[in-house]
Amino acid sequence: MTEQRRLGVAGRLAGAFIHSKLTPLFIGASIAAGVFAVLNLPREEEPQIVVPMVDVMVAMPGASAVEVEQRLTHPMEKLLWEIPGVEYIYSTARAGSAMSIVRFKVGEDEERSLVKLNQKLQANFDRIPVGASAPIVKPRSIDDVPILALTLHSAKFGDDAIRRVAAQLETVIARTPDVSEIKILGGRRREIRVAIDPARLAARGVSVVEVERAVQAANQRRAAGSVTSNGQEIQLEAGQQLASAADVRAVPANASGVRVDDVATVTDFGEEPRQSVQFGTRAGFEAAVTLSIAKRRGTNAIAVASDVLERIKPFPLPNGMSMTVTRHYGESAAEKSNELLYHMGIAVVTVTLLVALTLGLRESLIVFVAIPVTLALTLTVFYLYGYTLNRITLFALIFSIGILVDDAIVVVENIVRHARMAGNAERDIAAVAVEAVDEVGNPTILATLK
Repeated sequence: MTEQRRLGVAGRLAGAFIHSKLTPLFIGASIAAGVFAVLNLPREEEPQIVVPMVDVMVAMPGASAVEVEQRLTHPMEKLLWEIPGVEYIYSTARAGSAMSIVRFKVGEDEERSLVKLNQKLQANFDRIPVGASAPIVKPRSIDDVPILALTLHSAKFGDDAIRRVAAQLETVIARTPDVSEIKILGGRRREIRVAIDPARLAARGVSVVEVERAVQAANQRRAAGSVTSNGQEIQLEAGQQLASAADVRAVPANASGVRVDDVATVTDFGEEPRQSVQFGTRAGFEAAVTLSIAKRRGTNAIAVASDVLERIKPFPLPNGMSMTVTRHYGESAAEKSNELLYHMGIAVVTVTLLVALTLGLRESLIVFVAIPVTLALTLTVFYLYGYTLNRITLFALIFSIGILVDDAIVVVENIVRHARMAGNAERDIAAVAVEAVDEVGNPTILATLK
């Protein structure tokens, strides 16, 4: 009893587990928990580093860049620097607008940082210069990076028609769980233009305001009461929204029967291009529109991307239009994480064989069990704390294998040394192992923690 009390922490732990019947159960449970964690841990390429960043944009039409800098940028920077946790502010002033990128310190809570910034701005709305708009606040995070990009392309259809199909596909994708943001890149939005001819206006005695009000009034649908029949209430609506250029042309511009077509040229060619996306083939370039899809924070990129692709399978594309996956973040994340796990397994097997050649088969089995159990418990902690498997965490696990191998080899080698010492051949091997572990266990634990 007195000898047991002289043992250190490592010796007491070894003495408690060496004869316990729960030790095999603990090993099996640890391995099972590790397998469960590997199968269920979210996987992604980039680590979830919490660095809150917020874009603050203010418009001031008609102001020069110097005026924007003096009246907007400098006062706004002074206010933003008063927010606790702000580390850097990057500001840009140009004619008509200003933007400040506020970066908080690493580890600051994103929601709290955003609340503090909004409160600071709202409390100083009275200081906004005349002619400037209210600040627009847009938070940024690593999850804004799209995990999936789907490109619709066609040599038959124009980019405006492709964009309309992409808008329908966007509605389908939005129903997928854990999808946070969908952006449509490229293509022209549908736009019906009314180009008014001043000469025709003057000839018919119609003003521009009358035409504008007539089109707005015709493009409205209003509630017109309800009708109850057979215990059911039917809501009635009056009016109809304009659906084509022909509908706009037929709108009466005034009470005299003059139509919009009489005083203006109405076209349905789409808006001016803002972005251009093209898809290259062997035959040349085709008009294209890309849908970029981002996931929610902490979710599995592989699962979200697979769910999206599964959901859009039944979506019917027009003849002559094709869809290509131009970015599959989940697929690359799965490939890299599986490759790292594979190399981790190779490292464990290689070290076990090396120990078997130098110390013996039984000793190598101890290393073969100790390293996977430790890694399994580590992955279980990852799962419980909401971490993800990414290139950083997996690299850290591979790096830690070296430390785990060193610890296992040091302890096993000291046990072998004690077992071969004179006078210990007749002693209980369990007692010898406890003494050997107690001798090097505490320094090994301290070295690992450092």
